[in-house]
Amino acid sequence: MFTCRECENEINQATELCPHCGADLTAPAPGADAPKAKPSIGKILIRWGVLLGVLLAAIWSFLWFVVPERQGNPTAQAEARAAESLREIRSALVDFASAQGGNYPGQFEAVGERVRLAAQLAQSVNYQIQYTPGPVNADGTIRSFALQARAGNYGFRNFFLDDTGILRSTRESRGATSEDPPY
Repeated sequence: MFTCRECENEINQATELCPHCGADLTAPAPGADAPKAKPSIGKILIRWGVLLGVLLAAIWSFLWFVVPERQGNPTAQAEARAAESLREIRSALVDFASAQGGNYPGQFEAVGERVRLAAQLAQSVNYQIQYTPGPVNADGTIRSFALQARAGNYGFRNFFLDDTGILRSTRESRGATSEDPPY
């Protein structure tokens, strides 16, 4: 039950006129604020437009900083990184051999961190590096080697590099060899 604001007698909630004093209960109470008018459709659309604009700007800003920039031809960039990796590995192998009296290592990992970083650079663009030491001489030394970079993606070049220093490549679906044309 509710009370009348004029006579303070108990009345029914749905009553528009007080049955005791006859007060009009539909009119706003004196001193009370008038009910606010509903916003127009234009104001509603403007508010939603601003909210949507802020949301799109936030998403764009997030993507701007998170998504890596892609410029140029990604195939050519991957092939260039693989070739750069092979050249760096060859340089490390030549340095190793000069320190060992012309003897190349039997295992790739013996060369050290420089080779590991170069191999990781090639792997970052989906290339696998394979090191093949040459035949072992009678005195136990290895005087030659071969490096291959095999692409994990179809249509990319495969590379071959040996102790001569000539980088060779092929687009065929096979490993590059010493008979392929220079890169």
